[in-house]
Amino acid sequence: MKTKIITSMLLCLSTTMTWAEQVVIETKNISMVLDVEKGAQPKYVYFGAKLNGKELQTLQNPEGGRMDVYPAYGLNTPAEAALAMRHSDGNLSTALVVEDFQRSGNITTIQLKDPAYPIIVNLKYKTYQEEDIIEAWTEITNNEKQTITLTTFASAMLPIRRGDVWLSHFYGSWANEARLVEEPLTPGQKVIVNKDGTRNSHTDHGEVMFSLDGKGQENAGQVIGAALCYSGNYRLKVTTDDTEYHYFFAGINEDNSEYHLKKGETFVTPKLALTFSQSGLSGVSRNFHKWGRKYMLAHGDKERKILLNSWEGVYFDINQQGMDQMMADIASMGGELFVMDDGWFGDKYPRKTDNSSLGDWVVDKNKLPEGIEGLLRDAKKHGIKFGIWIEPEMANTTSELYEAHPDWIIKAPKRDAILGRGGTQVVLDLANPKVQDFVFSIVDNLMTKYPEIDYIKWDANMPIMNHGSQYLTMNDQSHLYIEYHRGFEKVCQRVRAKFPDVTIQACASGGGRANWGVLPYFDEFWVSDNTDALQRIYMQWGTSYFFPAIAMASHISATPNHTVFRTTALKYRIDVAMSGRLGMEIQPKNMTDDEKELCRKAIAEYKQIRPIVQFGNIYRLVSPYDKKGLASMMYVTDTKDKAVFYWWKTESFQNEHLPRVKMAGLEADRMYKVHELNRIDLKPMTVEGKSFSGAYLMNHGLDIPYRNEPEWSKKNDWSSRVLLLESE
Repeated sequence: MKTKIITSMLLCLSTTMTWAEQVVIETKNISMVLDVEKGAQPKYVYFGAKLNGKELQTLQNPEGGRMDVYPAYGLNTPAEAALAMRHSDGNLSTALVVEDFQRSGNITTIQLKDPAYPIIVNLKYKTYQEEDIIEAWTEITNNEKQTITLTTFASAMLPIRRGDVWLSHFYGSWANEARLVEEPLTPGQKVIVNKDGTRNSHTDHGEVMFSLDGKGQENAGQVIGAALCYSGNYRLKVTTDDTEYHYFFAGINEDNSEYHLKKGETFVTPKLALTFSQSGLSGVSRNFHKWGRKYMLAHGDKERKILLNSWEGVYFDINQQGMDQMMADIASMGGELFVMDDGWFGDKYPRKTDNSSLGDWVVDKNKLPEGIEGLLRDAKKHGIKFGIWIEPEMANTTSELYEAHPDWIIKAPKRDAILGRGGTQVVLDLANPKVQDFVFSIVDNLMTKYPEIDYIKWDANMPIMNHGSQYLTMNDQSHLYIEYHRGFEKVCQRVRAKFPDVTIQACASGGGRANWGVLPYFDEFWVSDNTDALQRIYMQWGTSYFFPAIAMASHISATPNHTVFRTTALKYRIDVAMSGRLGMEIQPKNMTDDEKELCRKAIAEYKQIRPIVQFGNIYRLVSPYDKKGLASMMYVTDTKDKAVFYWWKTESFQNEHLPRVKMAGLEADRMYKVHELNRIDLKPMTVEGKSFSGAYLMNHGLDIPYRNEPEWSKKNDWSSRVLLLESE
């Protein structure tokens, strides 16, 4: 007799079924329903808003599509497959049917097997009740007598009913990361791939949203969000054929990465995190932010320090006196941390430019005669913490490391190494356990000798340009991309096991490592090497779709900007930077006293709103991509008693007409008092100190003056506002 699994039964801590008809995987507000029957392929029935018991009993089976949960290649070859392999006897076909179903705690396992071959595929689902996230991944075990070859190995597949479905994803490049693009899904294929090898979020992201009822709205409409939690090459693919469904596949990019799975070995795919919201794009973002802060991001429950980073201030011109001066300046403005960037190391080959010394992680005593000890002493003198830059996965051919271990670099067999930054940079082969030990030792040596180091900026400035591992066998050269990231994760795990408290930033030529695969080991990421405030509005807007403000390093820098050479007002730069993890990327001694004072006030005010920004719920209001002349967003506390509202003009014209911005996320019957932060106007806004109901702010909004009005000599064409709302 068949047994029907309903919601109440699924709450059991552990149960094993030999025959099941309906499996419900659910969170507080989401249901995923699968038809699971022994000896048959499991089928998707439903994914969306949570269903009650009666709705589950009368649930209609979908029609007009291929609902296989994890389709395998070979017995329906025209259709896209999530799994394909070459069996040890050469057979390219695989069939997967249900063998067992288990639930333990918040993890559901559906075990599949091939009736003709001893191949086991476990489909895994992990639920996060309050955050409305379901993680899906696959574990593939080879019980054949010899090695099999995996040629396609997606983490999961999700069918999405056709209609007016729009895709939001994030394209870009160095210094132009996370640019939002929204487009309708049309027949054919939409494929998003990464082939960088070391980093994976410059040219596109491994996260997407699907708006199910037309072009996405920020705070209304049904939206599916999906994020692949992986640090390496990925492939996201949406296939739309002659059926009634779009088919979304996500997983490791299998190009030149076929995997030879040995007898008894299990291949585990990266997790695909899924969510669904009826509160629009921002609703999906809020789910991912809560899940990320609580379960994924290192120290996601601790406020981030306000720092000054030395890079744009002095570049490679590191010296003891200069570092001391910068520490004194950031301390005087209320900062809490100073980070010394590139240029501090090298003995035989001192690091003076980007063409030498990577791998030789010893202090350049000509630049820093008192060493790290002197820097730590000065930081303590100024009452701040100290951080340091490293690039441990890389080397230069002009280095003592390369001279001693040329066999440690990634290089195509029988060919010269392809060189990167500075004409000498190479990537170390993290597939090699000796290289893993060396990379770990860089952090281990620094932190063991100088335990007062509070912060590490971990950079990665080169992709894998030539395919080849001097460690892997020639037969397993296709494992390079996968083994690199396995090695990288092993190093990160060792670092965090020994040094759980140090703050680590993932910098990778800017925003190359903004992904949920690395963030369990990192506290934040550098959004972009481009610190221009206007372009940062666009980049940070896209980044916020999946990543919370606490993880987004956003710095006040000099003008003209060092990347785009745009000159923007200091207040504007401050107001943009205050929407993320606030920091500075500037040489303070080049600032005027007035500029320092403005930053001092801004830092003090950011400390007041830091809990709201870093732990609050995001509501994006007016997108810069909609070209309405402004961008606006806000953060609201869980208790809705406080909020921070941002308003940035993106262009300036005479006789312009901008929309009044309606707020969101407030409590309708509460009264909120308005206070402007970072004010430079001679007169306060007419709403300053006044109180408005949440309903009024959400249904009507406030009239914001189009221009800041400081004294005449300080007027400019950049205008922005930051408002603190506090309930009475």
